[in-house]
Amino acid sequence: STRIIRFRFTMMHAARATVTRLAAPASLTIGAYALYPADAHAKEAVDLNKVRASILTAIEEDMEKRDDGTSLYGTFIRLAWHCAGTYSKVDNSGGSNGARMRYNPEATWGANAGLKVARDALEPIKQKFPELSYADLYTLAGVVSVEEAGGPTIPFRLGREDMESGETSPPDGRLPDADKGGRVKTIQHIRDIFYRMGFNDREIVALLGAHAMGRCHTDASGYWGPWTFAENTFSNEYFRLLVEERWSPKVTHNGKPWDGPDQFEDATGKLMMLPSDIAMILDPEFKKYVELYAKDEDAFFKDFAKAFGKLLELGVPFATIKPWYQFW
Repeated sequence: STRIIRFRFTMMHAARATVTRLAAPASLTIGAYALYPADAHAKEAVDLNKVRASILTAIEEDMEKRDDGTSLYGTFIRLAWHCAGTYSKVDNSGGSNGARMRYNPEATWGANAGLKVARDALEPIKQKFPELSYADLYTLAGVVSVEEAGGPTIPFRLGREDMESGETSPPDGRLPDADKGGRVKTIQHIRDIFYRMGFNDREIVALLGAHAMGRCHTDASGYWGPWTFAENTFSNEYFRLLVEERWSPKVTHNGKPWDGPDQFEDATGKLMMLPSDIAMILDPEFKKYVELYAKDEDAFFKDFAKAFGKLLELGVPFATIKPWYQFW
């Protein structure tokens, strides 16, 4: 599967990068380039095809070094998610604009454990394309990962700016926890987190479908294992497994008692679900969307693309391109 993924950067993706990503009010598009407007500090043109190719190269080279079936795909999606998931519609604070995750306090939040690996992997790309903001790069890495792993086209535009410190970071606690100590509390916590950003139940379930990618690591979150057997492929498999498999509390690991946080496993013991995942099938409103997406991948892809694109733009003050007749 590594070899297949490696050659997914085709002319179709190049065309899609030109037409879809660059057709945005935050930047003027000429060919495969995005020109930032004058009120965005007169930044130079950004060739997103080259940036995209560099992100893919970083993923591929890292995958070859690991040689264990894992990759940065899921980690880059989580990076983009956690950059944006701090938004609050109450005061329009937080969100991906600023890329404050580079600094404390966000860099050391427990919810962001393990994401330094992703930021470090993207640093050479930032140095190669200094005109691209960290905020745009981090979110774009998530978009590229979804699409190149077989997922839907995500609406994306440039225009995020970087902050120079973490002084304007929102308070800790805005990112979702995997467990709040009980079914009712966990379900309410999920709604509190996502409603604060402006999402509804259907969008919540769609966004959690990103758990089809990647895995949990004991040295980061304390949890262990992948959600699916195809952790480098974006699909509706997460939902299918939630509905069709029997999930029971994990009690052992590699022949020894499990001493990590509460989580669930399938009959093989090789797949896992978090308490927040199981909450998706315990709540009637959430469950109806889980069942929908388990049966209809197209519906999931359509809803995820819309919700993920929305997430990445929350709180971003995109500049407005002036009409051509106002350029002089």
